[in-house]
Amino acid sequence: MSQYRRSGGRTNGGGTTSGRTGVDRAESAGPTVHELPEYAERVLDVAELIPPGRVMTYGDVAEWLGDGGPRQVGRVMALYGSAVPWWRVVRSDGVLLPGHELRALDHYREEGTPLRGASRGAEGHLPRLDMKRARWDGVTAEGGGGADRDRGGGAHI
Repeated sequence: MSQYRRSGGRTNGGGTTSGRTGVDRAESAGPTVHELPEYAERVLDVAELIPPGRVMTYGDVAEWLGDGGPRQVGRVMALYGSAVPWWRVVRSDGVLLPGHELRALDHYREEGTPLRGASRGAEGHLPRLDMKRARWDGVTAEGGGGADRDRGGGAHI
């Protein structure tokens, strides 16, 4: 199985982190390592900036980068998101990621992410994210102070 390496030295699946990108099986007995696409790097960098207890939607991330759209961000998160706090990049309706609801819910509860109670009609009675309170604007620090980053354009990533 191939491993993908972020330029920061992380892999998406917990594989080896020795060496630089582009290692070939003919050169090494270890797994093949490929550099992530530049857009994927940028999306994952944004995911890492989201403070614990806060979330951004797929569309928010694309808007913050000034590139792509929600589907492109979702695709990056589906392919490479395990290397970052994936539970902080969410659907705009606050519904927990299908197939990962319980793992995400554990993270949200641990981080104190605002949740809304589930209605009796909700499948599995799972809560939703309280998007009004949990959504992060990409600028405001958790303590209410401003950040040093300008929003959009991707130049700061």
